[in-house]
Amino acid sequence: MTTRDALPGMDDSYWMATTPGTPWPALEDDAAADVVVIGAGMAGLSAAWELTAAGRKVIVLEADRVAAGVTGYTTAKLTAAHSLVYGRLRRTRGRDSARWYAGSQQAAVERVASVAAELGIDCDFERASALTFTTDPEERAAFEAEADAAAEAGLNADFVTETDLPFTVAAAVRVADQAQFHPRKYLLALADDIAARGGVIHERTRVTGLSEGSPCTVTTERGNTVTARDVVVTTHYPVFDRALHFARLSPRRELVVAAPLPVSQAPKHMYITDDMGKRSVRTAPLGEDMRLLIVTGESFTPGTGDTSESFTPGTGDTSERFRRLDAWMHEHFAVGPTSYRWAAQDNDVSDGVPLVGPYHPGARHVYVATGFGGWGMSGGAMAGQLLASTLTGAAPEWAGLYDPRRLWSTLREGTALLKQQGEVARHFVGDRLRTTHVDSVAEIAPGSGAVVRVEGRRCAVYRDESGTAHAVSARCTHLGCLVAFNEAETAWECPCHGSRFGIDGEVLHGPALRPLPPRKI
Repeated sequence: MTTRDALPGMDDSYWMATTPGTPWPALEDDAAADVVVIGAGMAGLSAAWELTAAGRKVIVLEADRVAAGVTGYTTAKLTAAHSLVYGRLRRTRGRDSARWYAGSQQAAVERVASVAAELGIDCDFERASALTFTTDPEERAAFEAEADAAAEAGLNADFVTETDLPFTVAAAVRVADQAQFHPRKYLLALADDIAARGGVIHERTRVTGLSEGSPCTVTTERGNTVTARDVVVTTHYPVFDRALHFARLSPRRELVVAAPLPVSQAPKHMYITDDMGKRSVRTAPLGEDMRLLIVTGESFTPGTGDTSESFTPGTGDTSERFRRLDAWMHEHFAVGPTSYRWAAQDNDVSDGVPLVGPYHPGARHVYVATGFGGWGMSGGAMAGQLLASTLTGAAPEWAGLYDPRRLWSTLREGTALLKQQGEVARHFVGDRLRTTHVDSVAEIAPGSGAVVRVEGRRCAVYRDESGTAHAVSARCTHLGCLVAFNEAETAWECPCHGSRFGIDGEVLHGPALRPLPPRKI
């Protein structure tokens, strides 16, 4: 039995498993448009739909499949309640910033509701309250302050100590009028409507080059080009580093498990806590008398064994974290056997606010949306509205809050930047100081992988269940950090900026654009 076989549940996202594949062809010839959108997740398709609805000719280029990247593996909460964000914003950026953040995020929730209704999309859209809670009594004052800040910012928020969770909490901030939905059902319908309105979508079309100008030119890995007046980059982690966004973004991976439970036992609302290495809880409809409980947690940096700072018990590899999360779910909820397991990934910005707007200070026709910090559903819908408004000449008053060109002026961001880049430097330099991760290829057991030095070069070697070794370069093709093996997901991961690769080196997740080169061993 392999480690992966021993893990609970089907190794797939519920959203992916319950929706069909997508039919969009790869780009075969050169093309032209008013706007080219790179990336077909929540942000990319939201922007493309808004722009197409505004009369722009739009081409969407997706490296893999529509809504099958980060968006296909989200928890799919659609909410303006982003943990303890409003107290921090009020303190560091002022009341106007907190109000703009709340207003733009809540407007995004309502935008998804209105678009789903307008297009008749059956995407399991449900209204629910969103609660951020803690089990630590010493945190009560912080949660009271957050409830006050969220209410002052314009949300329907209050402080509570009673919930419908099956355990006691010490404090919670409740925000009403939020939602949850099936992101793939929504976005596949949105893609169909984009095409019906004259937009063009190409899957399996990886963009590898961008030339800014009038017009801009985008180049794909097959050598095709698309020219457009404007380019929108929504690839989760920006695939071009000309703005040095990598210095402000830190990747974070979280695990998800899901299991059925009776409607009578299911929480009616959405929950999240930073306790225990993070725990997020929501449900989805699963027949007349059942719900699917979806639990997210065990936050860690891709390519490392590190858990979040708030988690104090023993660490471990990804398989161990899956088992720990699954055990927590079964301990606290009356669920049946685990049905699904998957992992979600997002990027945190050093000052805690997404980057949506002009790509860099000199950009005139290139825009970016990234750094949603785990809240990519409302963030993506917000980004779609913001970018479409900006490109059509009517940017909202709150656009400056998200502007990627904003100054890194606060002490909080400076401290976060130093810590983040210190971690990158630690991996970039420290991982090279190790003589090797194993002594020889022969030590690598079937079903596992390791970095090993072969003829003076570090190779990332995976041995499959038949005993065949698959060897690729261990240097990430983004900026050269050494990758590490994620056994639970059978993937190579970069601890510096979150790029992920398959066992034969293919790019699974950017910012890397090129695969890991094969190595002979």
